[in-house]
Amino acid sequence: MPRAISLNEHLFIGTIFSCIFLVFNYSLHRIEEGHVGVYFRGGALLPWVSFPGYHMMIPLLTSHKPVQITLQTDEVKNVPCGTSGGVMIYFDRIEVVNHLNQNSVIDIVRNYTADYDKTLIFNKVHHELNQFCSIHTLHEVYIDLFDQIDENLKLALQRDLLEMAPGLTIQAVRVTKPKIPEVIRKNYELMEGEKTKLLIATQHQKVVEKDAETERKKAVIEAEKEALVAKIQFEQKIMEKESLQRISQIDDEMHLARQHSHADAEFYKFKLQADVNKILLTPEYIELRKYDALAQNTKVYFGNEIPQTFLGADLFVPKETKTDNKNS
Repeated sequence: MPRAISLNEHLFIGTIFSCIFLVFNYSLHRIEEGHVGVYFRGGALLPWVSFPGYHMMIPLLTSHKPVQITLQTDEVKNVPCGTSGGVMIYFDRIEVVNHLNQNSVIDIVRNYTADYDKTLIFNKVHHELNQFCSIHTLHEVYIDLFDQIDENLKLALQRDLLEMAPGLTIQAVRVTKPKIPEVIRKNYELMEGEKTKLLIATQHQKVVEKDAETERKKAVIEAEKEALVAKIQFEQKIMEKESLQRISQIDDEMHLARQHSHADAEFYKFKLQADVNKILLTPEYIELRKYDALAQNTKVYFGNEIPQTFLGADLFVPKETKTDNKNS
């Protein structure tokens, strides 16, 4: 009998410890940093969240799910997309970087569950990509407009989220190159090779044209420099000639001025001499000068005809006068 009681006690103690273990196992939980916890009781969302750390909840009746509130990247893989030409292509991976505001967690989880990103991001990416591909050709999607897909997708997602789920923000979208049929891909590779050759030839032509343009500009610059130097030299020669002409003109003007001065002086001299002569040439003075001249002659001539011009003592003497002198 005592042994049976002892066994029951062990069973009771074991049961108690098992219940405690189950309670702690299903009620004690941990929320990681960068997340908040949302709680469901009987399938209904409770209107509060828990923050990082250890928390307790009623086991079996209450469940929880962590919701990330830091930047997270959702990857949407193998997205099919049909172009307007009927070609089916596949985007291998599309990354959507998004951020959920902590104050909007309850509303978004209530409306779109804790897996809100499946509805608001994954499904929307499929929808927007198919909308884009359906109105564009393969060449536009694969080549011409590929660099615009990520930005257009980001704007489309954010536009819908502002109406459907305020608080969820799209930060960036990264789209990988889509997979296209092998035959078309090879044709595109050949086309890209030809484009590369054409680009190289075009660039080479531009280089040649640029070199020719550079040589032409150098020739023009050299010609302009030579023309400018010739112009300067020509102007310099003209200035030299003008300077010489001006110097000659000044010399002529100085010479003319000297001649005028000399002529004026001579005129004034002769004028004064004439005035003096008018004063001096009186009959008495002339008579006096006559006797002075006669006194200086060594010979005196007498006769009926006396020469009026004397060139010397014996150079010119009338024959009759000379004869008369000899006879006398």
